[in-house]
Amino acid sequence: MCNSPDNRTATCECIPGYIPLNPDDLSEGCRPERVLNYCADDHVVNGSNSTRNFTVVVIDDADFPFESFADLARVRNVDEEGCRRALMEDCYSQAAALVDSRCIKKRMPLLNARRNTSSTKGIKALVKVPVKVDDREIGTAVKREKKRVDVRKLLVAVALFALFWALYYHPMVRKIVTKRKRSSGNAIGITFRQFAYQELEEATRGFSKLIGRGSSARVYSGILTLKDLQIDIAVKKLEAEIEKSDKEFTTELKVIGRTHHKNLVRLLGFCIENDQRLLVYELMENGTLSEHLFEAKEKPCWSLRAEMGLGIARGLLYLHDECAQQIIHCDIKPQNVLLDDNYSVKIADFGLSKLLNKEQTRTNTHARGTVGYIAPEWLRNAPITSKVDIYSFGVLLLEIICCRRHIEQHRVEEESEEEDLLLSDWVLGCVIDGKLGALVDNDPEVVSDIQRFERFALVGLWCTHPDPFFRPFMRNVVQMLEGTVDVCVPPQLYDRLSTYQNP
Repeated sequence: MCNSPDNRTATCECIPGYIPLNPDDLSEGCRPERVLNYCADDHVVNGSNSTRNFTVVVIDDADFPFESFADLARVRNVDEEGCRRALMEDCYSQAAALVDSRCIKKRMPLLNARRNTSSTKGIKALVKVPVKVDDREIGTAVKREKKRVDVRKLLVAVALFALFWALYYHPMVRKIVTKRKRSSGNAIGITFRQFAYQELEEATRGFSKLIGRGSSARVYSGILTLKDLQIDIAVKKLEAEIEKSDKEFTTELKVIGRTHHKNLVRLLGFCIENDQRLLVYELMENGTLSEHLFEAKEKPCWSLRAEMGLGIARGLLYLHDECAQQIIHCDIKPQNVLLDDNYSVKIADFGLSKLLNKEQTRTNTHARGTVGYIAPEWLRNAPITSKVDIYSFGVLLLEIICCRRHIEQHRVEEESEEEDLLLSDWVLGCVIDGKLGALVDNDPEVVSDIQRFERFALVGLWCTHPDPFFRPFMRNVVQMLEGTVDVCVPPQLYDRLSTYQNP
């Protein structure tokens, strides 16, 4: 964080909780002194959210400026305490800025920080700082109490330990423990829980309420009681014929278990018992994006749809570029995007592609996906890259901004004009003719924000280019949607215009 009172000279230091990468050269930057996984359960002590192993430090007249790219989310009409609370409750953000009454949570990593300049005066910067645990900070009274260990209690503890040790190595006990270890969440280094099949059967009342199905699994809703709290859950029951060893399954769960992003549905646990494979997710009360786009009487407003498109893009960017191991979703479509209580989008099934066998299909071809969203190269058995997700996202983005399916059955049956048959072709024609309002029936909200609508439409056309070489990577997609990078004219427009000029 650099302080420049005269805008000529600057003095810099690491923000609280960070230390220099190179103590001899601060210009190389800073790193966290202690790394915490704020989304793991270990930041809650004794089940209480009020006692955490981190605190929030407030710095007056300071900010983390980097235009809109640095902004992750905004909370309006709050004071300093409200901003502090919002930051503490959001495990995906580690810093925020309070500007007037707006709490702007920042995207990681933090790139720069400023203090005491004309542009930051009156702004408060908030930073999560891990609490240092040091024996010297423990009260002397507690220390003295620890030294007064009763010898008899110590002997009892030793005796119990010896008894446990003898039982643990008993042949029958070892057999049971070994069997359990094969599928234990702790044994494979993941933080979520392993459930017993009977526990999930009771939570779902015998898997009685079906809320979704696919070619590889069925999904049931249920209520789970954990630590005296009732949690609404969705249980995905994979088909029994999916043959995969416990070792393969748990190895892939380990990869998925390390994913944490606000636009991904959170995996709570799993079950491996006999030939049963089940995944337990948090339940999304507002259902699928498909229901709200195509089935609801009242469609989501334009501003909400724009946020939905951007949220899905950010979730895919995380899967493609920010995970320790790249995850290609393989089946991006509105049915696999869920909405929480605030209508924030959550990508579902983001790890299912890793849990299925390679020969598992969703169509009659060797491609895995859904007709209309499958990238053309997949149907040609070409090598699969993250560009297949880019194509599916482009189709989905056009559906979101137009509230229309990419392929509508009634248009196929009516043998509609070719221009109107595929949504991507229709959008392309409207862009060429300058009639973008026709895509949304001249919705006043869209018309007043037509530049952003056009930007989203062009991004959708870039993503649906038939040649994966021309499709942008997800990082470029996010930047174009956010407006931090200009959107060039998609190649399809040149192709169509040349066809018009040279029939």
